[in-house]
Amino acid sequence: MAPRIILRALLAAAIATGVTAPTARADYAVLKSGVRLHITGYEIVGDHVRLSVDGGCAVVSASSLLAIEPEDVFLALPPGAPDIRYANFIRASALKHGVDEHLIEQVIAAESNFNPQAVSRKRALGLMQLLPETASRYGVKNVFDPGQNIDGGTHYLKDLLARYSGNLKLALAAYNAGPEMVDRYRGVPPFPETQNYVRGITSKLAAGSSGSPVAAASMSAAPPESSQQATR
Repeated sequence: MAPRIILRALLAAAIATGVTAPTARADYAVLKSGVRLHITGYEIVGDHVRLSVDGGCAVVSASSLLAIEPEDVFLALPPGAPDIRYANFIRASALKHGVDEHLIEQVIAAESNFNPQAVSRKRALGLMQLLPETASRYGVKNVFDPGQNIDGGTHYLKDLLARYSGNLKLALAAYNAGPEMVDRYRGVPPFPETQNYVRGITSKLAAGSSGSPVAAASMSAAPPESSQQATR
């Protein structure tokens, strides 16, 4: 199929899913090389596409562009301190797997904004946005059960921290982009999404957790009510 025809098909699919040029918010251009560019708009120029990125633009051939994907944005739930509601699950998983509970809290905030029903375009599910294969690997039977999801996600974090010898930035990058990308680039991948993800979580952890709702609830929260924790 000619590059121009492929490009038209891609853009038609993008428009069908609500992505138009210029975009109203940041989206992603996915290239055949595996690179995902954070873009704010795009323009067709012959058999090439001009992608607007932070600080300038990038021009790629139409044949190298696989897709334009909208950015996942999960809205906050109504008032009711959902993070406090899940404090016991977070604490139980932190103790079980030896992972800092404030790290778990920040990952949940970044992944789903504490929405237990969150579903991404890539089929990542629940509070910690577990892919079906990851959920299966860690024995999560119901990804929308907060206790099971947090336990499975925490176990995965534990394994990533072990894989990268306690390097938090690499573990977070792997949680976001996949271990294979971290291994390929021998560090945090050069994807703005992943770099912002790692920077956002580590900066919040560095700023301190004294004001954390999870910490504030530690003395008064009730025992977990999850139907079944994931098996170790």
